[in-house]
Amino acid sequence: MIYGIGTDICDVRRIRASLERHGPRFAEKVLCAPELATWQARSARWPERGVRYLATRFSAKEAFSKAIGLGMVMPMTWRACEIANLESGQPTVVLHGALRDWFAARGLRCHLSMSDESDYAASFCVVETFEQNSLMSGMS
Repeated sequence: MIYGIGTDICDVRRIRASLERHGPRFAEKVLCAPELATWQARSARWPERGVRYLATRFSAKEAFSKAIGLGMVMPMTWRACEIANLESGQPTVVLHGALRDWFAARGLRCHLSMSDESDYAASFCVVETFEQNSLMSGMS
């Protein structure tokens, strides 16, 4: 059953301006350690790729926070929500600390889609309740 849906569109130019104004502190506020390492590597090779990476992560975390109904209120924090990729390249949400515990206690799972173009990054997130019994009922 759907728990919540969230969507976000982010102006990449706004993210670029924030980076120019605040430097790496802005990225350090939004990204957790593995994301920050990826951002630094992409930025070193091609700065624009780093900006778009940060914009997609920003957008995905906003969409996720809306889907769980918390916005940016504890236990939802920028760095407790990691946007990673499965081996297939599919984006996935990896949660840390109190947010991970909050999410698990409600039996939730997340589906995430992200996209970016020159000026915009967009994300769509569906969070659903994970009922193991409903999975088993279809197996008889």
